[in-house]
Amino acid sequence: MSHFPQSLSIGATGSATRVITDQTVRDFASLSGDTQPLHIDDDYASDTRFKRRVAHGALLVGMISAVLGVKMADDSFTVIFLGLEVSFTSPVYIGDEITAKCEVIETREDKPIVTLKIACGNADSEEVMSGRAIVYVDPHPVNAL
Repeated sequence: MSHFPQSLSIGATGSATRVITDQTVRDFASLSGDTQPLHIDDDYASDTRFKRRVAHGALLVGMISAVLGVKMADDSFTVIFLGLEVSFTSPVYIGDEITAKCEVIETREDKPIVTLKIACGNADSEEVMSGRAIVYVDPHPVNAL
């Protein structure tokens, strides 16, 4: 029978908000190697369906990772991604304020595995990404849970 920290029990939530700046997108492009002009070139982006630059979808996934690893985890355990399923529903533009949210919807009895509903939304309360994450709750030190 698995025991879960309060921050990862059913119904627990975590969130974080940040503004997606030009520097954020450029840093992510450099780090990931995804230098697609849609993300970093204003002139190129102006001729696309979006009419302006958009942030990388993977940047939103990174925000979810930060909520799980920093906001919902603590020094007694580590959260390890086992699976991730996301849908991107609206573009994220430079200057958008994005809130990443996670909510625990299921825990396993036989293993320390948690399923979460995940989403990102902008300041206009428009959902820009939604999905599910499955994580392993790894105690630190090992066998502490």
